Amino acid sequence: MIADVEIFELIEHRDDRGAVMELFAPGRHRGLAVRFVQDNVSTSRRGVIRGLHYQRTSPQGKLVTVVRGAIFDVAVDLRRASPSFGRHVAVELSAANHRQLWIPPGCAHGFQAISDDDAVVIYKLTAPYAPADERVIRHDDPALAIAWPIAPAIVSARDAAAPGLAAAELPP
Repeated sequence: MIADVEIFELIEHRDDRGAVMELFAPGRHRGLAVRFVQDNVSTSRRGVIRGLHYQRTSPQGKLVTVVRGAIFDVAVDLRRASPSFGRHVAVELSAANHRQLWIPPGCAHGFQAISDDDAVVIYKLTAPYAPADERVIRHDDPALAIAWPIAPAIVSARDAAAPGLAAAELPP
């Protein structure tokens, strides 16, 4: 496990009209005292891996929710002083299991779409996206030993060319 990474179980309220879930409510998220400044939506087809992404000087905390399909979601601890530096947490998030993953600032994030239908992912960010500050660690770095569930993976050219953890430009 990685300190401060949390899995939340959302509660679905269902009746004959449909369903409602609270994606974020401070009282329900066990003391997650953060301020979100940006929301993103990502759609990915089966096998796509996005990541492992992080911002070097303005680290982002991310609250990740899947609203359609399923993903294999991964957080990698990049905080040099952390006892879990270089380790990862992986969890399946899906529209059916109602789980969310909180990834604190200082961790890299990546996921693979694992459902037959497109995965639609919403993530709330604690810092705005800054393209010039974004870095990537190679998803298949042997030092990380992440067991991605679908091979071969579909990866962008930029993500495929990323360095491993040992050569990455990490947060200070």
